Amino acid sequence: MSVTRHLAFAALALRRHRVVALVGAIFALGFTVGTLLRPLSPPQSATSFETAHAATGDVESMTPVNTNLRKFDVQTMYPAEVVRVIDGDTFQARVQVWPGLSVDTKVRLRNIDAPELHARCADELKKAEAARAALDMILAAGGVTISRVGIDKYGGRVDALVATRDTADVSTALLNGGWARSYDGGRRGSWC
Repeated sequence: MSVTRHLAFAALALRRHRVVALVGAIFALGFTVGTLLRPLSPPQSATSFETAHAATGDVESMTPVNTNLRKFDVQTMYPAEVVRVIDGDTFQARVQVWPGLSVDTKVRLRNIDAPELHARCADELKKAEAARAALDMILAAGGVTISRVGIDKYGGRVDALVATRDTADVSTALLNGGWARSYDGGRRGSWC
């Protein structure tokens, strides 16, 4: 009977992992589609267009550009409401991907690694708690945005650059404060 329970639990865990990975992939696809289809700015009126270029005498630049064509902009910033801070390099957020459309996801800060709360030693746990408190304090400033969004290698979350009203690059702030170290996606070192 316990073998049956164990197998049922293992099957449930495998399904959950697949669902989490699928949700992460759908979220990243939503970001890409949202960036490509975001509302277009209205075209300039002929009067303002001519006024802007009349001083230079550049007649060729007075030809209107087709404003319906947009290139993919990797610098798009998405507003994010912080739901909770998970650890020193990850938080859960409600991200607005399109006007009226928000997605809840976990966001991992790009290019850094913070100590884990599932620590291997007491020193790592102490550092992990300090890193989480620092991230919580930085994000509390508000005006949180994420950009350069990608799928994290573990699935179920996205990898992004994060900024706040007071901090242009949260990853750099955590590095400079000593709460995290640089990370390039390879094997992580020990904090013990």
